[in-house]
Amino acid sequence: MTVNYPDGRQFLRKPDDQLQSNIKPHHRDSVIFGGRGMSLEETINTSNDYYRIQNKAVIYKKPTPIQIVKVDYPQRSQAVIREAYFRNASTTDYNGVYQGYYLDFEAKETTNKASFPLKNFHQHQVDHFQNCLAQQGICFTIMRFSSLERYFVTPASLLINYWSQQSQGRKSIPLKTIIETGYEVKAGFRPALDYLEAVDQLIAKTNLKNLGENHGSK
Repeated sequence: MTVNYPDGRQFLRKPDDQLQSNIKPHHRDSVIFGGRGMSLEETINTSNDYYRIQNKAVIYKKPTPIQIVKVDYPQRSQAVIREAYFRNASTTDYNGVYQGYYLDFEAKETTNKASFPLKNFHQHQVDHFQNCLAQQGICFTIMRFSSLERYFVTPASLLINYWSQQSQGRKSIPLKTIIETGYEVKAGFRPALDYLEAVDQLIAKTNLKNLGENHGSK
């Protein structure tokens, strides 16, 4: 199937996207433990499944809307999509509800060892974070350093801050800053990545900040 962007450019499947197909690549560690053998998306999706089963949170990956323009019907009971276009740019990867809070986050990974490239994100995602934060949403990113096998939950404000520095030549967020500002999450078994532990800390910090602002305004 051919999928194109709104401007006519053809969408080329990336290696990470191939992991989502029905044909799974072979891994030496076929027994999945702590996210090994899974892409970041698969790790988060299985964690979200666990959270829903345990009634801890309701979080889903957002579908990307497409416009179908060509369909073949080889059989009366079957339809094959031959060409489609993304309707518009997507926002962020995931959203949902946790203990009365609206969560919205983006999940990205890099092979870099010392910093996280800003090019992994997009302007419309940063704008979306800003809009959600204005409505008191809990917004963050989950960054995976695949070469180090380290995961971090970082507040969206960190990305927004560094994104605004690109005109000054900023191209990445240093790992040191991510460690200082974010919350490291260890891979496990059930769930594969218990990122809600870090979200609890992020919520507590946000509430403390809001309490201070409200107290100061009196």
